[in-house]
Amino acid sequence: MNMQRTDVSSSTISTLIAPVFVLLWSTGFIGAKFGLPYAEPLTFLSIRFGIVVALMTLWVLASRAAWPTRQQSGALLIVGVLLHGVYLGGVFTAIWLGLEAGIAALIVCMQPILSALLARTMLGERMTGVQWAGLCVGLAGAMLVVSRKLGSGIGDWSGLGLCIIGLFGISIATIYQKKHCADAPMRSGAVLQYLGALALIAPLALIFETREVSWTGEFLFALGWLVIVLSLGAVGLLMSLIKRGEASKVASLFFLVPPCTALMAWGLFGETLGFLATLGVALTVIGVAMVMRGGRPADA
Repeated sequence: MNMQRTDVSSSTISTLIAPVFVLLWSTGFIGAKFGLPYAEPLTFLSIRFGIVVALMTLWVLASRAAWPTRQQSGALLIVGVLLHGVYLGGVFTAIWLGLEAGIAALIVCMQPILSALLARTMLGERMTGVQWAGLCVGLAGAMLVVSRKLGSGIGDWSGLGLCIIGLFGISIATIYQKKHCADAPMRSGAVLQYLGALALIAPLALIFETREVSWTGEFLFALGWLVIVLSLGAVGLLMSLIKRGEASKVASLFFLVPPCTALMAWGLFGETLGFLATLGVALTVIGVAMVMRGGRPADA
């Protein structure tokens, strides 16, 4: 009886957290758009990760939160390298190199499909036919949302490769987090994750970039937004969702990011959506609902 109440409570909390996570995560593309003109991508991320590590460490020390075990620490460092280092490093550099935004969004939209396949192999998670159909509907909707932006071409092919690498990074990180870090403390765990990412990104910035930064108001705003809202807020919600739910269900939320970003661009920059994009938003919402509420398959 108590277990049932716990499951219902956890499910309810996840339902409340999910839309907030999608909203916050979607603002990351806007933050990148504001900040990247003033700093190279790996330099930008190194500054961001360094600030997050400092702030999170102070928070952990002030609250006297527990630190992860040695085994958990190693797993958290790996998640940080994949989630923040490989994914963000790949996507930020791809956009900086000129990869068309629609292509980048479309590649990232493949994450729920890839995560579902990885979850089946690594976690033994099984999905119903309705959930698989929901993934297909969600992908189709996301493709319609970005379809108008695909007309300008691929852009930089090296950026395309980096974006695909980033896709695998975040997909594997989601599964690895669920499998190896589900019981790790979140606040101190976040410190180790960002340390892992910083250990990857900072040396690459030293080797390949000039490390010049224009400390303009727009850059400071973008940096502050990405540190507070994305790195501390959205990523914290993502870790909570992974801890509470099935990895494949959590991954399906990423289908909602392009529609949410498109709606923000419509409200902030006056970009029109058009009939296909509007239809895509509706299909994406339906697809994610099918995945989230598709039930569990019967045991074979």
